[in-house]
Amino acid sequence: MSIMGRWSRSPGTAVKGKINRNVTPTGVERQFSRDDIIVSKTDLKGRITYVNKTFLEVSSFTEAEMIGAPHSIIRHPSMPRCVFKLLWDTVQDKREIFAYVVNLARNGDHYWVFAHVTPSLSGGGEIIGYHSNRRVPERAILDAAIIPLYEALLAQEAAHSDRKRGLEASTAMITKILEDKGLGYDEFVFSL
Repeated sequence: MSIMGRWSRSPGTAVKGKINRNVTPTGVERQFSRDDIIVSKTDLKGRITYVNKTFLEVSSFTEAEMIGAPHSIIRHPSMPRCVFKLLWDTVQDKREIFAYVVNLARNGDHYWVFAHVTPSLSGGGEIIGYHSNRRVPERAILDAAIIPLYEALLAQEAAHSDRKRGLEASTAMITKILEDKGLGYDEFVFSL
């Protein structure tokens, strides 16, 4: 079964009393133009402070719904938690990261992005938020490498009844894959 059809759980996120996020993934993939860039900024807790027009168009949310909402409002349940852990660990260490991410639109459709996430720093070098630019990913890379990898990571997470143990197992799995290749995550992503 494909990565988009294997999860039936609905993500549920209340957004400051604005909307209740109980949406079942539709399995329908949305596209956006290679010339477009999806941009968002968040505070230290991952609450959205800025979104551009492209983000709103692709996700089908309004700006009022997005500002103040947790960025996880667009989290697709088929996205491995270990990849988000890697992403957050990296940016909280004041480093940038590139990652393939599948997001969930307002109606349950999904869209893939190649994300570049960076910490925003104050003049004194302290993290004050996060910034993400997302572009259209290469379809061949998704099909040949990313989707099979994410399906394996998700299977590892699902093999444990305890979510914490599932996250630990999938994190160990991706760490071993990277160690076996002798690559850091960004090097791995750009080697595809």
